[in-house]
Amino acid sequence: MPRTLRVKYYVEPDVAALALRAAQYFVEMAGESVAARGRARIAISGGSTPKAAFALLADPSQPWHARMPWDKLDLYWVDERCVPPDHSESNFRMTREALLEHVPLRPEQIHRMEGELEPEVAAARYESELRNSFRLEGAECPCFDLIALGMGDDGHTASLFPHTEALHEMGRLVTANHVPQKDTWRITLTWPVINHARSVFFLIGGANKAAVLHEVFTGARDPERLPSQLIWPSGGILTLILDKAAAALLPATNAEGCGVLERHR
Repeated sequence: MPRTLRVKYYVEPDVAALALRAAQYFVEMAGESVAARGRARIAISGGSTPKAAFALLADPSQPWHARMPWDKLDLYWVDERCVPPDHSESNFRMTREALLEHVPLRPEQIHRMEGELEPEVAAARYESELRNSFRLEGAECPCFDLIALGMGDDGHTASLFPHTEALHEMGRLVTANHVPQKDTWRITLTWPVINHARSVFFLIGGANKAAVLHEVFTGARDPERLPSQLIWPSGGILTLILDKAAAALLPATNAEGCGVLERHR
């Protein structure tokens, strides 16, 4: 993990513009990955903001739909709730309805977490899926081309919640995490896997995220309480795509709507 993290943030005026910027970013990063390596392996998160971006990608009238290299894309999930795939809280169901039912992805390109299984079984099966699809050997870690994250108003990301066991898991690729504050289990990529990706970005909207966003990226380091601080990509760069409300407490951006922060360890 590099000692200095360069956090680049882009601020959009509202949630509609935020979704549009996110859709554009997905397409640009997928295109770069395909040009460099022949495929784009992307891990996505749930939530209302990604859902709006997925709807844009699924819409044939939008330019991003035609520009996405669908035939060279492998889609994975960052985390999943321990519910069946047709459950209203399933991240997979949201993605299926907003995106997958409308785009030309073959079943073998879609790598879902099996939230309907026992949590430990689901985590082990997804780790096997990663090892097989990335053709990993031994202790190798998958290198996603892009990982998209959200952030809760408690500072969690993926299903890495404050003061939970998953924050201390460094040997596995995927883990089952009991979340006492929600009285539930989640399946999640571990933070070392997220940090090993070529590119990682947070997609965050809403005034309710402004205070925690400010604390995560400008406050004292306390990842046990603010797990999003564990996200420190190996390349030394982290991207934030924000709306104006979420970015309200960050330093002002330049004329292009971009700002930069540096974090040090």
